[in-house]
This record gives sequence, structure tokens and C-alpha cells, in this order.
Amino acid sequence: MRALPIAVTVLAAALSLTSCGGGSGSTGTSGKSGDASGSAKKASAAACAIGDTGIQVGPANAATAAGDTGNVPVTLTNKGARCTLEGFPGLTVAAGGVSAAIPADKSAAPEALTLAKGDTASFTITYVRGAEGDAKTLAAKTLKIALPGAATTQSFPWSYGPLAGKGSASEPNASVTAFQPAGD
Repeated sequence: MRALPIAVTVLAAALSLTSCGGGSGSTGTSGKSGDASGSAKKASAAACAIGDTGIQVGPANAATAAGDTGNVPVTLTNKGARCTLEGFPGLTVAAGGVSAAIPADKSAAPEALTLAKGDTASFTITYVRGAEGDAKTLAAKTLKIALPGAATTQSFPWSYGPLAGKGSASEPNASVTAFQPAGD
């Protein structure tokens, strides 16, 4: 019965290691701060403001023909004080006087990301290309991006073709992912 004391010792050691907090668990920060107080800083960091970020849209894996799926990555770089991104970006595509919101992809729960100055985060827009001239297609020319909880937007050209609609042009067959850490 020597195996039982050894097994108990191994189990106790394993349990004590998992409670140390020294593992590689995520704190929801960008991982660049290098300290273990990320959750405390996350709680005190204000929401990121779009005016304090640099935004790059693309390069895209564009859909080339009607019915094809395309992906447009968007990268944000924090140029201001430490801030937090939590949730999904607010996106609208527009053509002339018609605009449509791109819904969030709810397949994954968003994490709060705390960004120090110079840190980056990204999200991806996935869309289905529509047929030119189809009543259910939005011939988008502009992409408007807002950060969570803010009404201020930045506009960018949409050069990836028309967006197919699910039921109408004002309901695009598209989605946006939650913010993810980017960079190294």
C-alpha cells in the first residue's frame, strides 16, 4: 500500500501548484505590462477613446464574387493613457443615405483588454459579398467605427465590394468579432 501515500503526496503537490497564481492564466490584459496586478489596473483604467487610438483597416481577404465570404482585419493602437476595451466595436456601413449596423459575432464571449500606450488590439469583420444591383445588397462606400460605449466614430473607405443582405440591404450578412490582443 505504499502507492497510496505517494498518490496523496502527488495530488497535494498538484493542488498547491494550481493555487499559487503563478501559472499562465489570462488576466484580460494585453500581456505587455509584465506584472501580476493587471486585474487591479484593468479596474482603474478608463474606457479607450477613439481619438486616442490609431486605426488601420485591412489588408483584407476580400470576397471577389457574389456569395463569397471575406474577412477584414482592423487593428487599433493605443496612443494615449492606459485604457480598457471591453465588448465589441460598433460598426456601421453606409452607401448614400442608407446605412446598416454590422452585428456582433456572439460565438465567443468578449474579454476586457487593458492597453498601455503603444499596445494593440484587433477585431475582424466577416462579410458575404452581394450581387451588384440586387435589392438585398448594400453598395457600401463607408465604414464607421465606434468603440464600446461611445457615440464618436471614425470613418474609413469600404473598398471590399457590396454587402449581401440577410433579408434586406439594411440587414447585412456580416459580423464583427470581439477585441483580441494583437502584436507580440
